[in-house]
Amino acid sequence: MKKIVLVAVPLIFTIIIFAACSKSDSTTGGGGTGGGGRTFSCNPSVAPKFAADVQPIIQSLCATNSSCHAAGSANSGGAFTSYTEINAKKSNIRAQILSGAMPQTGTISQAQINAVICWIDNGAPNN
Repeated sequence: MKKIVLVAVPLIFTIIIFAACSKSDSTTGGGGTGGGGRTFSCNPSVAPKFAADVQPIIQSLCATNSSCHAAGSANSGGAFTSYTEINAKKSNIRAQILSGAMPQTGTISQAQINAVICWIDNGAPNN
């Protein structure tokens, strides 16, 4: 009986440690799935910028090229053509990207996912 306990306790402890370390909190610049299945990884020393990193992604994949969220869009979420519109829907954008529902047309690269999610998780600054 003592042998079983001596083997089981460290094994259970190891499993708990691996489970706790396998998914970091996304709000701390770590990585994770955000509850959707697509993964992301944030580099805390390099925060994505809205104008340089996020806006071009949203414009090319969501607004301009796909026309799903262009000016006057009747799609759920409306238009994503300005910082104000994108910032107002940031939590929905985050959830939809991580669930794989967005973009509906085309593909989004891992680097693009990282940029959008990390920008949102860093407070979605207008920079």
